[in-house]
Amino acid sequence: MKGVAIISHGLQSSAAATKATALSEVGEALGWHCIRPDYQDLDQSPAHAPLGDVAARIARLEALAREHAGAPLVLAGSSMGAFISARVSLDVPVRGLYLMALPAKLEGKPIPLAAAPMPTWILHGWDDELIPADEVVRWAAPRRDRLLLVNDSHRLANHVQFAAEDFGRFLQSLG
Repeated sequence: MKGVAIISHGLQSSAAATKATALSEVGEALGWHCIRPDYQDLDQSPAHAPLGDVAARIARLEALAREHAGAPLVLAGSSMGAFISARVSLDVPVRGLYLMALPAKLEGKPIPLAAAPMPTWILHGWDDELIPADEVVRWAAPRRDRLLLVNDSHRLANHVQFAAEDFGRFLQSLG
């Protein structure tokens, strides 16, 4: 095993989501143990609508990441899964981040987007209807993260296989 990749799904999605599944399959084929936690119970929280319980999502991912901190660890995610992956990298040693449809901010939440300095690859849609591409560019630019903008919407539905292959290249780049 080369390491552990924890792949977090987006809001109102599931661990069986198309992108999470595709990334996991590529990671496993490259010798990584891939884990896809489920946050559906936290996304349904009426007390924290419409974004679910973001703090509990962060805590759940952090606890899982700490369980695997002895191995090379990569965090990946889509949308809310990307946001929490970035946040957890501040508190748990991580080799790299692979972030898709990254929210540069959360409306109405006091939790800012932040990530530890490390190899970070971002895949985002030019036509993302929820998170304008220019917001992601402004966040990634001072960090000099690798940012790839594709002709797609927030779900990146036309780039699922591309995202999986790109994730594979990311894992290979970590050595």
